[in-house]
Amino acid sequence: VAARPAARYAATYSSLSRRKKSLPVNTVLNVVPQQEAWVIERFGKFHEILEPGLSLLLPVIDQIRYVHSLKEIVVEIPSQSAITQDNVTIHLDGVLYLKIIDPYKASYGVEDPEYAVAQLAQTTMRSELGKLTLDTVFKERASLNTHIVDSINQAADPWGMTCLRCEIRDIMLPDKVVEDMQRQVSAERKKRASILESEGSRESSINVAEGHKTSTILASEANRMQKANLAKGDAEALLTVAEATAQSIERIAAAINMPGGKDAIALKVAEQYVNAFGNLAKQSNTVLLPANAGDPASMIATAMSIFDRVRAATPTAGTPTTPAPPSQH
Repeated sequence: VAARPAARYAATYSSLSRRKKSLPVNTVLNVVPQQEAWVIERFGKFHEILEPGLSLLLPVIDQIRYVHSLKEIVVEIPSQSAITQDNVTIHLDGVLYLKIIDPYKASYGVEDPEYAVAQLAQTTMRSELGKLTLDTVFKERASLNTHIVDSINQAADPWGMTCLRCEIRDIMLPDKVVEDMQRQVSAERKKRASILESEGSRESSINVAEGHKTSTILASEANRMQKANLAKGDAEALLTVAEATAQSIERIAAAINMPGGKDAIALKVAEQYVNAFGNLAKQSNTVLLPANAGDPASMIATAMSIFDRVRAATPTAGTPTTPAPPSQH
């Protein structure tokens, strides 16, 4: 612990000695280079600040005490450790871009302005990191740089310097924390993959259900149309059969009324009688025969007598029907 102040004092002493060694010598007629400011003391007291160009100084009396560069100065912030709000130790370094705006304050406000600003940047960086969690350090990197610049400018105003920019270069985490972050990233990716897979399965199930629903509806409509077409076809077939039967009956009736019609009917009945008896043994082993099965003439006569009675009972078309006389009580 004691070595740190010693190292800082050595760095400060070397910086001051370097600045003193680089001081020019008063040659009465002195040329100040561009972007430099020379602080002149007379009898050990501040006298004036020489601007770029030719200047006349009194020998021995006037001394060039400080020489400041008005160019932008780059100061590296060495790597240091800091603790975040969630107690994670990280190491980081950065770069400061400074500029002297008041040579008088830079000469008499602080012993070494560059070293003072660098130390202030380190302490400010630690304090600002202590307000952030590890997850927000990388997100708030730009705002962290802005806060550091604002804090340095507020404190460095009496020193005649301003901080133009502050850039954090590297943020190094412990190996254990890096492994945990990698596992967290892997878990997040697996979670997203599972969510996407489940959403895909849900969409697939919905699409399959919609397909089954549509196919069922289309099948039911097709079945309904098929039944309607079949019913319509059956109705048309029945109507056609009925019309054909009616026409055949009309033609048979007309044929019966013609000369020889009864003989033709008798012949047709005899043919059907013979054909019917011929098919009885083919359709069943048990056969019921009438008593006069061997007398086809009597069977035909019986059928013709039945036909005549039905015909006599049925009124002919165009013949008025005689109403029955009223019953007398």
